Amino acid sequence: MITIVAGTNRPNSRARRIADLYLNLLAEQGAEAQVLDLLELPLDFTATALYHNTGQHQDFNRLVAMAEQADKLVFVVPEYNCSFPGVLKAFIDGLPYPGGIRGKKAALVGLSSGGQGGVLPLNHLTDVLMYLGTAVLPQRVRLPFIDKHLTVTGELTEPLYQQLLQEQVGELVRF
Repeated sequence: MITIVAGTNRPNSRARRIADLYLNLLAEQGAEAQVLDLLELPLDFTATALYHNTGQHQDFNRLVAMAEQADKLVFVVPEYNCSFPGVLKAFIDGLPYPGGIRGKKAALVGLSSGGQGGVLPLNHLTDVLMYLGTAVLPQRVRLPFIDKHLTVTGELTEPLYQQLLQEQVGELVRF
């Protein structure tokens, strides 16, 4: 099972649209996959599901189980202030340690409104994942100027972006 993490809790996010597109690409390869949308995080999870409350919040536990049960993960990461969203870090911090996603494999997709395509967030997230014992696929996809190339219905209008995602999907399936 491959779990695709839409890396923000922003409603109607571009990350979710890319996650859905990625889900379809995986289905074309015959891979079983699901989307873990951080929009589904309980609003109060940092106070009710972490630290001394670990394991006590059923809605949070359901999302944790989606990450834990995956063989591979895909993180679709928007750029927020030159890094990845804090809600993604808080979710990762809430995963069981040292278990959680240790020993899993991950692919990363960065998106940004600017020209860097999320390179800094991908670097930061790679460091966190490697610390946790998660192997990161070297082929990371960056999607700069995403506002210009992603429709509200989730279609990519830039052929190069489509090609990069298709290539990464193939590498992830073989990873």
